[in-house]
Amino acid sequence: MAVVLSPLAGIWTDLAVAADSPNVLMILVDDLKPAMGCYGDTHAKTPNMDGLAARGMRFDAAYCNQAVCAPSRFTLLLGSHSTSTGLYGLGSNLRDLVPDAVTLPQYFAAAGYRTESLGKVFHVGHGNLGDPESFGVPHFKDKVVEYLDPASTDGGKLTREEALFTNQELGNIRALPRGAAFESPVAEDADYADGRVAQETMQRLADAKQRRIDDGTPFLIVAGFARPHMPFSVPKKYWDMHDPQSLPMPKRTVAPTDAPRVAGKHGGEITAYKPVPENADIDDSLARKLIHGYYASTSYVDAQIGKVIGELDRLELDDNTIVVLWGDHGFHLGDLGIWTKHTNYEQATRIPILVVAPGVTQSGTSTGQLAESVDLFPTLAELAGLPAPTGPQPIDGVSLVPVLKQPQARVRDHAYHAYPKRTLGRAIRTDRYRLVQWKNADAADDTAEYELYDYQNDPVESKNLAAEQPELVSRLTAILNQHGTAYAKPRKKAKQ
Repeated sequence: MAVVLSPLAGIWTDLAVAADSPNVLMILVDDLKPAMGCYGDTHAKTPNMDGLAARGMRFDAAYCNQAVCAPSRFTLLLGSHSTSTGLYGLGSNLRDLVPDAVTLPQYFAAAGYRTESLGKVFHVGHGNLGDPESFGVPHFKDKVVEYLDPASTDGGKLTREEALFTNQELGNIRALPRGAAFESPVAEDADYADGRVAQETMQRLADAKQRRIDDGTPFLIVAGFARPHMPFSVPKKYWDMHDPQSLPMPKRTVAPTDAPRVAGKHGGEITAYKPVPENADIDDSLARKLIHGYYASTSYVDAQIGKVIGELDRLELDDNTIVVLWGDHGFHLGDLGIWTKHTNYEQATRIPILVVAPGVTQSGTSTGQLAESVDLFPTLAELAGLPAPTGPQPIDGVSLVPVLKQPQARVRDHAYHAYPKRTLGRAIRTDRYRLVQWKNADAADDTAEYELYDYQNDPVESKNLAAEQPELVSRLTAILNQHGTAYAKPRKKAKQ
């Protein structure tokens, strides 16, 4: 294929794709933690994601860079930590803070790829409009918060979360009714948004196959699925797949001993849904129903992903298409007394990453390499035969290609993440430990509060060991400080 000149001339060297350049299919799943069979969760029913893992590499120690929807997606598509860009909040608009950024799809488009997005890719809502200029064709948008049963919305009223995700009534949210936390009608998959996104993605793959035949254009298609993000609204047949009495309840329902108050969370997003008490005191019966909803929603999205991968196979695109599955952050299900995300703890920050790269990955492999969301931009660039991205935004990720080739290879010794609350919590996760430093970016070090957890001896984070192991805190802080000065946290705390 001839050289395609960059539409963003002067920002980077002109790129070009070869005749055999691989296609790329990115599958993004909202609020998906590793509650999947391939990650050893015996309660999960996720045969399609498990099958995808069996084709390539599973990352067992992958972490998001901030456990909230919009910033996490920015880290993925920019290759930049939120602390490097200041994009911390749900309402943070990319071009306001990093106007000249070159996103992953823009980088691929400059090399001649046709770039398309469907479903939840950038976060749209809470005053955020996503980044329409990132993709080459108009975005296929669908709902994140959706109900079929009128009883779920007090008879069809606009609910708080529906308003937030559609940028309506943003100054009047508390006056709106709460929607249901879950519903399970007898319905078809495509009655909900993820089913429609799957159908449209299948059609886009067929069109892309024909386009590749006609003129050789490779594709980058990013398909974003909303479930298991709340509300847990999925067809009844997926609820029926799970026995609620057998699903796992949280092992610890109180905060870690000696944890600083700023690190915890009570309430938040979960209280936007009925019948959750507005004080967020959730009893065991409701907790079990919510956990049931999460697993049912995960099985539903698994089925939609299966349809997309099945179409990829039917079209015989699998031999030359890189497939990445990524969860934007984890999800608390009552552990430590916390629901949803918005923390620096393991349940909120650990994510699934699956990579199938024909000719590079071997079937059924896994790795303990610590990986971050920011790593996927440089990884995909290298797999596609493109130069390493250089910005102009800071590129904090490293290519994982050596690991994809050899699971025992190591390209980093820790993962980094952050979360802004009353102060900014910056953290590193090593194979064994997590250190969290809580302080404002411009504050003196002696104002910091610390958390230290030993996952070898305490996987449920029952006790903060920072006061007991000052030498280890000092050593890990030196590693944390390698990440430099962070942008000041936003004025408003991220809420979703």
